Parts: sequence; C-alpha cells; structure tokens
Amino acid sequence: MAVWDVAARPEREQFGYWHEVICRAFVPLTPRRADRAAPGFAARVETRPLQQVVRAHIASQPQATLHGPAEVARTVGAFYFLNLQVAGRCRVRQGDADAVVGPGEFTVVDTTEPYRFDFDAPWRMVSYRLPHELLDGRRLRPRLGGRWDGRGAGGVVSAMIGALWEVDDAGPAGAELEHALAAAVTAAAASEPQAPPAELLRVAVLRYVHGRLGDPALSVAAVCRRFAVSPRTLHAAFAGSGDTFAATVRRLRLERAAALLADPADTRTVTEIGASVGFVDPASFSRAFRRTHGCAPTDVREAARTAQVPRTD
Repeated sequence: MAVWDVAARPEREQFGYWHEVICRAFVPLTPRRADRAAPGFAARVETRPLQQVVRAHIASQPQATLHGPAEVARTVGAFYFLNLQVAGRCRVRQGDADAVVGPGEFTVVDTTEPYRFDFDAPWRMVSYRLPHELLDGRRLRPRLGGRWDGRGAGGVVSAMIGALWEVDDAGPAGAELEHALAAAVTAAAASEPQAPPAELLRVAVLRYVHGRLGDPALSVAAVCRRFAVSPRTLHAAFAGSGDTFAATVRRLRLERAAALLADPADTRTVTEIGASVGFVDPASFSRAFRRTHGCAPTDVREAARTAQVPRTD
C-alpha cells in the first residue's frame, strides 16, 4: 500500500506534486487545475496492488486530466482503467465517446489511446488499472469512454470494485479475484442494449450538428435519417437538456455568428456570416440575433472594428 497526501506539502508545491503523483501512481497524465487562483491543491491518493491489478482511491480538486498523444507515447504497457465515481462528476472523452459519469456509475478507458477527464467540483473515485490481457477488448471497444450504469449487470461490477478494495492480502486467490472482476466487466458490456441511451444519442447529435451549422438543410428529418431514429426519439434525447433540438441548433448558430462577427480578422459581410451559420435570409438572421444577444449583428461587428483602432491620446 502507498499513500500520497498532497495537502501535507506547502501550498505552493501542492499542484506540482500532484502532477508528479498521478504519473507515478498511474500512467503519464497532464493535469490542468480549474482554479488557478486557488492557494493550494489538496488531494490524496492511496494505492493497493493485488496481483496484476493496481487499485487506487483518489480524492482531488476540480481539474482537467489529459492523456493525450504525447502521454500515450510515454506509456509503458497497455492497460484499461476501470473508474468508479464515488463523489462529484467526471466528464469522460475517448474517441467518439463523450459522457458524464456521476456517483455510483463507472467508465472504462484504454491507455493506448488518448482520453480526457474533466472534473467541475471536488471529487472522489476508485480506480483499477487492469492489463489488456485480462479483458476482452472486442467487447469493451464500443463502450470505451462511455457511462456504465451502476444498476443491473453494471451494479455487479460496482459491488465488486467496492468489495475488492477491502481485500488487504488476497494471496494466491488474488489472480482468481482479478479474473472474476474482468469477467463481470465483460458480462456487463455484453448485457448493454444495442440502442444508444438518450444521453449518448444527444452527445452524438450535437457533435454532428457542430460540424454542419452552415447547412440550411440541417433539420429534424435530416438528423433522424443520419442516426436512424424517429423524431420522437430525437426530441426525447433533448427533453432533459433544457432546450429542444431546434432551439439548440439556433443557439449554436447564433453563438458561432457572434464569435465570427467579433473577430476583426473575419472580413466577410454580416450577411455572409449569417449565411455561413445557416441563415439564408438576412432579415431572419438579424431578428434572431437581436432576440438572443440584445443587439444587432452590425453592432457587434462595429464594436470589434472600433476596438482595433489605435488610440492617439
């Protein structure tokens, strides 16, 4: 067992030590603190090796944690991380997956590919590092970076994570316990329904929409064809997000338009910028922009140009 208590060090050294700790305890990672003005960075890591599996309990502060291409290249060995969220939330991104994992839920990531964790509040997690050979990668691949429910088959995995943490010295039985955990994870992956949950569908649709904001033909029908879902399913995916699908598309278009108008390097006309985000009618663009931002598109463009004029006084 090893324990790293970052809070025991002087405040000015804490975040640097945290960076060193997480790379020592896990695989190469680059943390970025969410609150740069905070005086310290209280965190704690406890690790307990089993046989091939390394178990860890982590408590830390809001941050982004990156395992990018450079970190992948420096990683010795191929592992999966099985992370059970105990407190706080973790936004997980790997490949095409983008999920928010809450208490009682877990995720699996692959260290041979880039991933990113974002924590928006203080958090705690139980994390198990498993070598590739313990798990069936073919079953896991569609679920990497996703949110695994802590109920049903996923609940069996969650219970095993908690129970195995309490095992101090498994002795020769350690290998059997590790294989039992791997079998439970594989079974949970196989038992998941094929249809994407509403949250995963919404994330996938948003990624698709972001790349096509300039397409005036972007519509409910077009998106439903692309994802092979019914309009009812699409609307249900956005029901808990606070905005309808149409309102979300309009908001994203107007946000991009505002950014383009405020960019002095963009020399296109207001009409051209409106068209670039899917508004073919300049009058409709102006009305929608004014309702959302409280001013005309030309006001934003003029303010950006004025800000670039050097002062002579």
